[in-house]
Amino acid sequence: MKTANQLIAPIMGGTIPAASGGGGEPPTVDQRTAAVVNLLFAELQSIFPAHKQAWPTEAALAAAKKTWIKGFMAEGINSVAQLRHGIERCRASGSDFAPSIGKFIFWCRPTAESLGLPTEEKAFTEAVRKTHPAMAHATWSHDAVYHAAAECGFYNLQTLQQDASRKLFARNYSLAVRDLIDGKPLKARPPALTHGVEARVTPEVGRAGISALRQAMKAPRLTELPEHMAHLGGGL
Repeated sequence: MKTANQLIAPIMGGTIPAASGGGGEPPTVDQRTAAVVNLLFAELQSIFPAHKQAWPTEAALAAAKKTWIKGFMAEGINSVAQLRHGIERCRASGSDFAPSIGKFIFWCRPTAESLGLPTEEKAFTEAVRKTHPAMAHATWSHDAVYHAAAECGFYNLQTLQQDASRKLFARNYSLAVRDLIDGKPLKARPPALTHGVEARVTPEVGRAGISALRQAMKAPRLTELPEHMAHLGGGL
């Protein structure tokens, strides 16, 4: 059986063509959009053997397709990746019954964890820690975390109150995850340092360094002052 992506991608070209309509009017659907939705429902019918509980007749199926198109328009579901993720979640659900439009739209929006990214909380903690100036050469876990932190502004993450910085980061991390799903470029993490400076620290080196420092800070003795300045040392 073809995958959802194989079924949809040749028609969609990456995005669902926008359907017109508004003000409560039924959306006007072009042929490409209709083909996408027909293929989507065919896939859903093959996944859920009890789909007739939701769409018992052809009239009910046709009405559902129109409702789903309106839902996609309202919620910004317009990419192959989103539909593919929704269908994969349908497969993984293990249910015999077709989902509602609300649940399918929810399934079309991957979480950070489902993509193998850190949770929002872990990503925020990492961003706050690694935007500190002392962590300039830290290795970031994922481009999405770095991208979200860069969009927030490193200074903001270090200076805003925690609630404010958390909300700011949550928004930007959500957008970064969405951009990742849609194949949009993210700010790349700075490369990790691969060559460290070899430091040879031994007791001898330490004692030599302390001795040199003491010599550099040692005040000149009065007997070493030039003769014409010797009177300044009187009483010292």
